[in-house]
Amino acid sequence: MRIAIIGAGAAGCFAAINIKRKAADAEITVFESGRKPLAKVAVTGGGRCNITNSFEHVKSMAAVYPRGHRLMERLFHMFDNKDTCRWFEAEGVRFVTQEDGCVFPKSQDAMEIVGTLARLMNNMGIRLITGHRITRIEKAGNDNGNGFRIYAGDSETPYYTDIAVVTTGGCPKAGMLDMLAPIGVKTVSPVPSLFGLCLPGDNITALTGTVVENASVAIAGTKHRAEGDLLITHRGVSGPAILRLSSYAARTLHDNDYRVKLTINWMGAASEAEVQEELYAMAAQNPQKQISNIYPTRLNARLWTHLLLRCGIKPEQRWSELARKSYNKLTNVLTNSTFDVDGRNKFKEEFVTCGGVALSNVNPNTLECKSCPGLFFAGEVLDVDALTGGFNLQAAWTMGYVVAEKNNFSAEL
Repeated sequence: MRIAIIGAGAAGCFAAINIKRKAADAEITVFESGRKPLAKVAVTGGGRCNITNSFEHVKSMAAVYPRGHRLMERLFHMFDNKDTCRWFEAEGVRFVTQEDGCVFPKSQDAMEIVGTLARLMNNMGIRLITGHRITRIEKAGNDNGNGFRIYAGDSETPYYTDIAVVTTGGCPKAGMLDMLAPIGVKTVSPVPSLFGLCLPGDNITALTGTVVENASVAIAGTKHRAEGDLLITHRGVSGPAILRLSSYAARTLHDNDYRVKLTINWMGAASEAEVQEELYAMAAQNPQKQISNIYPTRLNARLWTHLLLRCGIKPEQRWSELARKSYNKLTNVLTNSTFDVDGRNKFKEEFVTCGGVALSNVNPNTLECKSCPGLFFAGEVLDVDALTGGFNLQAAWTMGYVVAEKNNFSAEL
């Protein structure tokens, strides 16, 4: 049996190895458009490879998989984060888990993961062809199977395969899914996810490097909101809170051309009443102190001064001189600062998209295409994506394993 895997990323390589373990006689070829396999794995986690997450701090799958959480809940019964660690540990990799739940190789080197997968593929005789972008997949037989014709680049000479597993990853451009057009697979237009937000012209960017822990952020006029640490950058805002928000609101932001109103509660989950009570308490304890010198412990002096000026309060004023109207303005700025977003920033080397192959196409137990037997999908090419923190890689390991484990590739067609 010939099996073609299109995409040598985490899902593709993991699927290839696990299929070969079940079907030793299968002739497996992995096609990769780039020069090297597992390129994204090599840079994830800042080159340390955030391979998965402990899920200890995860309240629900929907909280970390904005799209595809129901599918991931089902697939986790077959292969979860603990299974991932056991799988790699059996190959000699050791792991450490951070307080935030992120899991890394003990070596802190992504190339240990890349090397492990590459070594296994090589030792098992899995063929890897790089520099081949697949541009078209066609059925070679009827609707009941009989294989596929796969075309690379401008070549009209096809590669014939009995089984095709598409693991091309996220789609920065919708055209990357055009190869599926001949077989009529339904797709969801891909748009970016996980990015910082630009605040051009706002002088808050002068506070580059400032971090506020557990801030609360939202897109005004929508239900999209998130919490977490917030980082002010030279272009706008980023950090876990903003990355989560960009993931939850990925399609809304795209549909609005990344021009929306961002609201920030610098005081986290605190209400206006709670914040105003805190301000009155500070004033009562420090009536003769300058306002600029007494501020909430979660803020630093630079940000506090910026917020004072934002609501028209002179930093040199004393707390005893602050009028009730000024308390109201300051409370509002602390809990509901509003910024004009105009654009987005890519998050480091990582690129995640929402959208891709619609989940309605696939059998949720096997990831086989319902309308095209013998065609499978795994990884981010499906309309499944997650927050940063090892969740996207875990989805790739899970789906790659399920494709191999829940399908009989050892049988002759």
